[in-house]
Amino acid sequence: MHKPIGLTAAARAALLSRLTRKDTPRSTTTAGRDFSTLPVARDMALVRAGAEQMQIPNPFFRAHEAIAGGHSRIGNREVINFSSYNYLGLNGDQRVTAAAKAAIDRHGVSASASRIASGERPIHAELEAALAANYEQEAALCFVSGHATNVTVIGHLMGSRDLILADAFSHNSGAEGIRLSGAKRITFAHNDWRAAERELAANRKRHARALIYVEGHYSMDGDMPDVAQFIRIAREHDAWLMVDEAHSLGVLGATGRGIFEQQGVDPAGVDIWMGTLSKTLSGCGGYIAGSAVLIDILKHSAPGFVYSVGMAPALAAAALASLRVMREEPGRVAQLQTNSRAFLDGAKARGFDVGSSVGLGIVPVILGSSIKAGRVSATLLDAGVNVQPILYPIVPEGSARLRFFMSSEHTEADIATTLDALSAACA
Repeated sequence: MHKPIGLTAAARAALLSRLTRKDTPRSTTTAGRDFSTLPVARDMALVRAGAEQMQIPNPFFRAHEAIAGGHSRIGNREVINFSSYNYLGLNGDQRVTAAAKAAIDRHGVSASASRIASGERPIHAELEAALAANYEQEAALCFVSGHATNVTVIGHLMGSRDLILADAFSHNSGAEGIRLSGAKRITFAHNDWRAAERELAANRKRHARALIYVEGHYSMDGDMPDVAQFIRIAREHDAWLMVDEAHSLGVLGATGRGIFEQQGVDPAGVDIWMGTLSKTLSGCGGYIAGSAVLIDILKHSAPGFVYSVGMAPALAAAALASLRVMREEPGRVAQLQTNSRAFLDGAKARGFDVGSSVGLGIVPVILGSSIKAGRVSATLLDAGVNVQPILYPIVPEGSARLRFFMSSEHTEADIATTLDALSAACA
C-alpha cells in the first residue's frame, strides 16, 4: 500500500484506525461487491484524510470558467494559468472555433459509429493527410483517444514473442500498451540511449520483433531524447522505433513540427510517429503517422480504431485548422519558446531546481515533498497563479514538483509576477 504524503508512521496508523473502526458506516453489500474495499480506495481515503489533517486544499479538478490558455478564470477570478496544454493559444482562436462549428453544421456532433462501419467524413482524411505531411510520412490515422492510441497500437502490433524497450519515464499509455501486448518489457534509464543499446544487443536475438518506445518531449521533466542515436540503434538491431510526440508537436522545432525538426534528423528514420490532438491542436484524440502498410494494417485491424466510434467531425476540423494556423504563423512557436526559456532562466536565477528541462514548453519546479508542493500550489492560487502540483506516487516522494506548462499567450509580466509569487510562497 502506498503511504499517504508526508505522514509519520504514527499518524498513518491513527488514520488507518479511524478509517477502519467498527462504527464507520459500511456498505450493506457483501465485501466482494463493495468498491470501498479495493486497495486503491483505501489509499485514496488515507491521502485525503492526511491532506485534510494538514489543511492542504485539494488541488485537483479546479473548475475553469473560461478558455484555459495563458490565462483562465477560476472561482470567478482571473488567474495566470500554467495548467493547460494550450501551448500556442489555438484553443479559442476564432478560425479554429469557426472550423469546428462548420463541421457541426455539415456533419452533426458525432460520427455516430466506427469509421469502418459508418463510412468516412472528408474532414478525417484531410486531417490525416496533413499529419502525414507534417512528419513526411506516407499516411496517418486518427483515433478518438490519445491514451487509447498507444494502448491499442502497441498492444496490437506486438505479441508474446516480441521485445519492447521503453524509457523509464514513459507515459502510462505506453506502459499499458506494452502490458496488453504480452511482450517482454525492458526499461532503460531515462534518456540513456547507451543503456537501451546494451539491453537490445543482449536480448534482441531471443525475440521475433523488437520495438523501442520513447517520447519526443517528456511531460514531467520537459527534456528530450537523442533521436538520432535511437534511430541508429533501431536500424542496427532490426527494431522498430516509436516516438510519442504528444508534447512535441507545436512545441519543438522552429516551426513546431516536432523533435525531428528540433534536432535536425530525417523523420523517415522513425517507424511509428504517435501524437495527440488535445494539446497544440485544440481537439481530442490521437494519431499515428507512418508507412502506408502500417496505416492500412491499423485501419482494418487495430481494436481501438475498428471497434471504436470515429472522431467527432468538429474535433477533426478544429485540429486541422489548428495545424494550419501553426504552419502559417510560426511566430506563435517562437513566442512559446521565448516565454519558456525566460521562465526557465528566471527560475534558475532564483535558485529553484528545474531538473533537466530544456525550456521549450514544460518547466518543472522540483520542491521535494508532496506536502510542500501542495501547499505552494494553494498559496499561488491565492496569489492569482494556477499551477498543478505533481505528487507522490505519480513521482517518487522527494521529487514532488509544480509543473508549469507554458503558452505563447503568457506575457513578460505574467512570467515576472509568477516567479515573484513562487519565491514568496517558498520563502
